[in-house]
Amino acid sequence: MGAHDVHDEQDTARTLRAISGELSDRFYERDDVVRTLVVTLLAGQHSLVLGPPGTAKSEMARELTGRIEGASYWEILLSKFTSPTRMFGPIDVAALARGEYRQVYDGRATTAHIAFIDEIFKCSTAALNETLGYLNERIYHPESGGEPISCPLIGAITASNELASGEDLAAIYDRLLVRIEVGYLADPSNFAALVRSAVRRPVPQTRTTIELAALQQAVTDGVPAVEVPDMIVDAVCTLRAALRRRELVASDRRWRQSVSLLQASAYLDGRPAVAETDLSVLTHVLWDSPAERPAVEREVLQLVNPDAKEALDLADVIEELETQLDAMAGQSREALSEWVIKKAHNKLAMAGKRLEKLRLEAAGSGRSTAAIDRVAGRQRAVRARVLTEALGMDASMVQAQL
Repeated sequence: MGAHDVHDEQDTARTLRAISGELSDRFYERDDVVRTLVVTLLAGQHSLVLGPPGTAKSEMARELTGRIEGASYWEILLSKFTSPTRMFGPIDVAALARGEYRQVYDGRATTAHIAFIDEIFKCSTAALNETLGYLNERIYHPESGGEPISCPLIGAITASNELASGEDLAAIYDRLLVRIEVGYLADPSNFAALVRSAVRRPVPQTRTTIELAALQQAVTDGVPAVEVPDMIVDAVCTLRAALRRRELVASDRRWRQSVSLLQASAYLDGRPAVAETDLSVLTHVLWDSPAERPAVEREVLQLVNPDAKEALDLADVIEELETQLDAMAGQSREALSEWVIKKAHNKLAMAGKRLEKLRLEAAGSGRSTAAIDRVAGRQRAVRARVLTEALGMDASMVQAQL
């Protein structure tokens, strides 16, 4: 790779980091989600955003894909009755009247560079095989027969409120390499900011975009050129063995495809080789059911980042306090105050201080702080709940304290 090419690749990575930053600023508590979606697109892979309605899944996908200048974008909300022709090309009625059978492909999945497929697991039986071919091989078989059509799809972002059920849909689920869980906002101060944003006149935001050609160049040339050192291969083998001991088994294909995600993560950060910090993206790849995700995350982070492992232990303490707070719903303010003084305050304060120290240590050693930041966000969210629900403070005062 020449000096000019390296410069172009660095420009592309810098632009994508700017887009990630802008989206993270816009969507509260979604930093890791946004970065993972960008990494998945860079790797030329497909993602699933899994979460309840009203968690900005569609909005995030549209906002990200809308930043790619010159890209053909296709979006659909699937139902059990969605026909393949509605997805890939309706019949040309005028041509049919002349006795010709022809499909119109413009503006459909067949011509899209980026696709957003909402409610992916409501895919109809009729459209199932064509959707699989589209996601797997980027091809579409026309209704009238003839040669398969090659589709320019870079990657699909899919969304669902629930997991796939049934063997038919398991095949689609397996083709979605990256699975990202999203929930409702946890931090009351972020929720207050969200409510304020609904009644405030929007301030024009910086809107960085990237050219389609630059993204395609990154996907086809830039990302595959990122080096994968032997120590990373060893780490992946170690991780696979650790997960197998927990009876968490991913297919060989998923492991192989995940290498491109590691390369894309390094590329996005502007690094020429994969580092241990990039392995954290595998927390979104190696689980089948959401119940398995915490175990996968622990094994990945234990390997990657001892600071993050300790942060997850602190997360358990924080979650336990939140469970206790939920269980005390309806109790008197006096009982709640006593619980705060005797249990919650000290534990939350100690967790906050330790997380701060862990973050400084990780940042100083060049390790990823993403997991620590996420747990610190949970600590702030639970502390804010304690202050607002147990002690009666209002959200604006809480925001000033956090």
